[in-house]
Amino acid sequence: MCGIAGILEFGRDARADAAALRNMCGIISHRGPDDDGFYTDNAVGIGMRRLSIVDVAGGHQPISNEDGNLWIVLNGEIYNHLELREQLIARGHRYSTHSDTETVIHLFEEYGADCVQHLRGMFAFAIWNRTTRTLFIARDRLGIKPLYYKLTPERLIFGSEIKAVLAHGSTRPEFNRSALPEFLAFGYLSGEESFYDGIRKLLPGHTMTVGPDGTPQIKQYWDLGTARTHESRDENYYVKAYRELLEGAVKSHLMSDVPLGVFLSGGVDSSAVAALMTKLRREPVDTFSVGYTEQAYSELPFAQTVSEHIHSRHHEVLVSEQDFFGALPHLIWHEDEPIVWPSSISLYFVSKLAREHVTVVLTGEGADETLAGYTRYAFTLKNAAMDRAYRSITPSFLRRTVRDAVASSPLLGATLRRKLEHTFIGKDGNSWSSFYFDNFFSAFDEREQTGLLTKEFAHEASPATAYKHVLKYWEQSSGEMLQRLLYTDIKTYLVELLMKQDNMSMAASIESRVPFLDHVLVEFASRIPREVQIQGLAGKRILKKAVEDLLPHSILYRPKLGFPTPWSGWLAGERLGNIRGMLLEPRSLNRGYFRREAIEKLFDDHKAKHRDNYDRIWRLLNLEVWHRVCLEGEQHDEVGEAAGNLAAVR
Repeated sequence: MCGIAGILEFGRDARADAAALRNMCGIISHRGPDDDGFYTDNAVGIGMRRLSIVDVAGGHQPISNEDGNLWIVLNGEIYNHLELREQLIARGHRYSTHSDTETVIHLFEEYGADCVQHLRGMFAFAIWNRTTRTLFIARDRLGIKPLYYKLTPERLIFGSEIKAVLAHGSTRPEFNRSALPEFLAFGYLSGEESFYDGIRKLLPGHTMTVGPDGTPQIKQYWDLGTARTHESRDENYYVKAYRELLEGAVKSHLMSDVPLGVFLSGGVDSSAVAALMTKLRREPVDTFSVGYTEQAYSELPFAQTVSEHIHSRHHEVLVSEQDFFGALPHLIWHEDEPIVWPSSISLYFVSKLAREHVTVVLTGEGADETLAGYTRYAFTLKNAAMDRAYRSITPSFLRRTVRDAVASSPLLGATLRRKLEHTFIGKDGNSWSSFYFDNFFSAFDEREQTGLLTKEFAHEASPATAYKHVLKYWEQSSGEMLQRLLYTDIKTYLVELLMKQDNMSMAASIESRVPFLDHVLVEFASRIPREVQIQGLAGKRILKKAVEDLLPHSILYRPKLGFPTPWSGWLAGERLGNIRGMLLEPRSLNRGYFRREAIEKLFDDHKAKHRDNYDRIWRLLNLEVWHRVCLEGEQHDEVGEAAGNLAAVR
């Protein structure tokens, strides 16, 4: 695990700036506090910061092949590298280290760009070919490891974090204004663009080759097929097959020369990983949990139950309101973008705790999106069926009248309004954007954005563009509705979750691994029939059955809480007023995005309990703090004070 960065200049006789490369790697030193390394060859420079995990003594990067013709920097882990190593040695390749990174460069010698087809793991890497003067860059299939780049007629700059690209010094951080509608809806961007003008993401499952003329060749090498399910089998087949594949994935993810642990929330996913890890290692493992000083929002008792059951060495940390707000500006700097979910803050604190004991943790990320674990999947299937019946007997004008009443009637309280807005009564079944994305993701739907944005900005960046990227994935999906829902979330929502997981753990210099996202396991799960996946409103039926011998029934079949945070409770009193004041400051309003009266109404409705606007306020607060920290370079403590005594964490 590490952070990587690089430069490729296109001009004749141009040379990569070695000092700039060092700056790029230096600013992401938290990703690799153990070592750094650099390679320059006239127009190209590649570098890395290393967190030593595999071949601690000999795995220094960059690494070359036997004749020094190819050079690589890699961020991630290749879990099948020992198997591949044996095959490559048999074909005549000579190794100088025991590192998994060296296996990738020999694979590239053997298979060229198709080397990625042989890899099982999480990775983002770059290989410089001195003969062809080309740079080959690849990202893993699910997007576990990040890769950002900026391509201009003069050069290509890339890095594991956006701040590494900016540290080159040739570009100023500027807001990608066209991204605002999608951010307001989802909190993240699901396409190639980032929040920074001109800086893009290499999408999961893609490679990019750039030659001396600067023309990029971007290719997709993997996609998740959902057009068909497995042949009809009984439930026991799926349970047994999934257990075997999951146990194999967890076993492969234990590859390490340094101590490992598990993030344990007390939910099914992390508990299954912890139990399998204990079974495979045949000894107690270290488990790490986070809770809040507000006990009503803490899942620590469930984590403690699992810990006692598997006899782990258990560690806990409590996050207070002051901890939460104090860390916010600092963690937005780490993420480079506004933070989507308040739970990211807690993830950072449990990562800090884990770093005191281990260097690597396994997590339960990815099970919900691959095994239909969220209630929204079963709810949407049932909601769609009821909507079809509703539309068949109710005229469109009457449905529209009812929707308007649900949205605005003063006779409805906030709780009842919120519940009705999620059903076919409050959503337009003719619009998938409304029926699914607005229902479960959007803080500000298209209509709300029209009222929020200034007339000038709405003309520049239409609210209708908010759904462009996510609808592309929905429309290219196939199969039954459940498979289409999972495919879309895996391509969009899950990628953002993984970015959160990577950045928050790396902020604490710890590697997080996600065995549920072994691509072979994901491919198997994507073809499990709906009737086997979901029972009632509960998903992950196969996983629960697969680990019934390892975990208590009370853990496997308890209601899913989804790691709630006390954010809504904290958003009251003086703090609510402080955030309101920050968003209504002249410097905030002068950005020209939002109407003053719309911001005022947002806070007034929330304070009067006419509507729960805590998620909308969270989104606007994060956008403003991001502007101040990441674009304007304001110190974290200064931003914190503006938002209401949010002390800096350094």
